[in-house]
Amino acid sequence: MSKLELHFGLLWRVIGCYKPAMHFLHGFILALATLISAHAAPAEWFAIHVVDEQTGRGVPLVSLTTTNAITHVTDSAGWIAFNEPGLMEREVYFSVSAPGNVVPKDGFGFSGLRLKPKLGKMVEVKMMRLNIAERLYRVTGQGIYRDSELLGIACPLPKANFNATMGQDSVQALPWQGRLFWLWGDTNLAHYPLGNFHTTCAWSDLTDKGGLSAAEGVHLEYLTGEDGKVRQMLPMEAPGPVWIFGLLVVADAAGKEHLMGHFGRFKDLAKRLEHGIAEYNEAQGRFTPVTVLGDEFDWQHPEGNAVRVKDGDGDFFYFTDSFVMTRVPAKYDDIINPAAYEALAWSAKEQDYLWQKTAAPGTQSGEAKAISEKKMPASRALMQLKDALSGKPVQIHRSSVNWNAYRKAWIMIGNQSKGDVSQLGEVWYAEARTPSGPWLRAVKIASHPSYTFYNPRQHVFFDQDGGKVIYFEGTYANTFSGNPVATPRYDYNQLMYRLDLSDPRLDVVKKTK
Repeated sequence: MSKLELHFGLLWRVIGCYKPAMHFLHGFILALATLISAHAAPAEWFAIHVVDEQTGRGVPLVSLTTTNAITHVTDSAGWIAFNEPGLMEREVYFSVSAPGNVVPKDGFGFSGLRLKPKLGKMVEVKMMRLNIAERLYRVTGQGIYRDSELLGIACPLPKANFNATMGQDSVQALPWQGRLFWLWGDTNLAHYPLGNFHTTCAWSDLTDKGGLSAAEGVHLEYLTGEDGKVRQMLPMEAPGPVWIFGLLVVADAAGKEHLMGHFGRFKDLAKRLEHGIAEYNEAQGRFTPVTVLGDEFDWQHPEGNAVRVKDGDGDFFYFTDSFVMTRVPAKYDDIINPAAYEALAWSAKEQDYLWQKTAAPGTQSGEAKAISEKKMPASRALMQLKDALSGKPVQIHRSSVNWNAYRKAWIMIGNQSKGDVSQLGEVWYAEARTPSGPWLRAVKIASHPSYTFYNPRQHVFFDQDGGKVIYFEGTYANTFSGNPVATPRYDYNQLMYRLDLSDPRLDVVKKTK
């Protein structure tokens, strides 16, 4: 810490004792304290580096906006390369905003700072992180390290600013054949707004086999066609986007491994036109349908995020959509046989949840209704998740559930439907003793006000320190948010977060009362 930083830090503490009278000076000191020239930048740019005051790491997705609405957004390393004609060599006010990160407001209620942009100079801006989870970088899309490259700063990715796609939706990923296999749904491409709607895939190396550390990024090697564009991984002649979920690897009776998942071809989000089980054909380098299912098989197939569990019940794949309520024996022949699937449903006769093959799986809303109608005791509920701090119900839209050795519990990373500050942008952490619950208390770990962060996925293969540190990502988009303004470069792409499970703020989920 420099003497200048130390002096301003002491002054900051003094001012904090007199907030009612000193709000304006508070904001002024903040702006002044951030204007610390650390080193030179390239002569054609004024470099702004926004960092997490807790970790010192650059913060992605921070918007700095001038009083005439010129907005710059930090890249994945937290950099902005600024050179705006007419605004150099003069004092410029920037409002500062970022999901889950803040700078204090001044006496007029503005969150921002004053800078004097000078070519060849650099300033560092420190932000307080409110999110428990730490936003690390954007995984997909164009311009991941745009400003870093303009400033001549080394980037961890060999293709830092264009790697085949402009935007990608809903990730699935798992280890296969000694590498990591990645899969997404709809994909935006550079050459035309209508991109690939028949699933996109890529490979990357495992961290212990030459791949990047999860803290640095993911070097994706996309599967492409002869034209160099991303390959349609499940092409169909009939119209409609094709999505694959419930991705898993299972061995057949001969020991050969198969990469499989559930496919659906859709007219829109509400209307599925056909569906079934698809398998990756190594000779073709694409997925092909191996079982086509009728509409009567609404839940008897892989779905959401798959996790394999071996316990007293046997060896099963459990599937998480919003909660873990379906499963199938971990055998190839059973994966393709809808009659082998089981759902967890409430039995009025037994007054308990039972795994069975006839009734549809229970739901969070259905369970709440049964409790309110006195058809189920609240003490037997599995899905009535509540905010551990406020006691308010938390309605889960989609989630990822996995065993965590560090917490010695099943953990959920889920996004909320109809949150207080966003429709689908609030991310919660919860724990349970079994994959299916009971899920009782949750803590919010990331917020995306007026934006969406959906279909979160924890990547267990990235876990560090015995599961103490975990990584998860989801789709950041203005879709469903009601926000008409899309964040440049970031919109409709995957954001990676890191969560330290030793954070004491998570312990409230374990309380028994």
